Amino acid sequence: MVPETKNKAPQSCRILVVGSDSGSRETLLEPLRWEMWDVRGVATIEEAEADFESWRPQIVLLDSNPDEAGSILLREFRSRLPHASVLYISDDSSTEAIISGLDQGADDYIIKPFVPLELLARIRTHLRIRDLQEKLVFANEKLKELVDIDDLTGLFNMRSLYQRLEFEIERGRRFGRDVCVIMMDMDNFKSVNDGHDHLFGSFVLSEVGKIVKANTRNIDIPARYGGDEFLVVLSEVSDDGAQLFCERLRKSIERMNFTNGEDSIRLTISIGYAMTQPGEVIAARELVRRADHALYEAKRTGRNRVCSYHPRSNVRVLDSARKASEPSKRRKKASGDE
Repeated sequence: MVPETKNKAPQSCRILVVGSDSGSRETLLEPLRWEMWDVRGVATIEEAEADFESWRPQIVLLDSNPDEAGSILLREFRSRLPHASVLYISDDSSTEAIISGLDQGADDYIIKPFVPLELLARIRTHLRIRDLQEKLVFANEKLKELVDIDDLTGLFNMRSLYQRLEFEIERGRRFGRDVCVIMMDMDNFKSVNDGHDHLFGSFVLSEVGKIVKANTRNIDIPARYGGDEFLVVLSEVSDDGAQLFCERLRKSIERMNFTNGEDSIRLTISIGYAMTQPGEVIAARELVRRADHALYEAKRTGRNRVCSYHPRSNVRVLDSARKASEPSKRRKKASGDE
């Protein structure tokens, strides 16, 4: 007769029993099957290794004393399954053995002969601990998203952008690869908020964020720079490739009819981009500033176009006509978007 137990763990629980004695393994496996858990028994770690990719146990019951051989086996499981809970099942009930087993890194120490219901209760305890740990990891991941991600568009925010851009510039310098910063700004976006409302303006920004993300590769870094400004970092791309990307993005937004309820509008964007120069040591903010200069030129010359920054072009002359500390404000003024 199978004993009734309370607070059963999820049936998806995977438990591996390791022991050289087949009879002892079966004694451990029998009560585990009462819970309908996914259980397997092996004599050695080598037998289990083949399944680790597709079947990774959450709990490992190590039928061994905490002697030298047991300690080696425990370390092997710790290295292969760092997130699994490992429990010693031992017939050595001495205080020294228990302390030794726990000090070696075991998560629990159960003495044989054991009471089956106590074994199940201890396993459920470890499963609850694992569940709390997984929830904590998930919460930390969500917290990191809140720190790194712009909540309106789902793109990276400016803080996260600069961290990643510095890394990409250094990586590009090390491996001789170009990095491109693309800055874009919605043309006459102020009219969206004035002619409709800020909720519709937020909807438009969210939709633009989706278009930007849909046009980028996994290795690219799309970000909302602030307000109606967006920025994309392209890695391993040529000047021609960057220009093609910018034109594709510009046309995608130009063709889009932004509709939400009774509100509908068509918009265009101006884009400026800057490439790292061969052999140049450049900071992330300087590369962004160059892209910002190119964007200013796109606004100044009529909007809804793409301009690139070149060290010897007219774009660089803008540096003497504008104060670098207020690029966005003057760009808006020059384009009439304020």
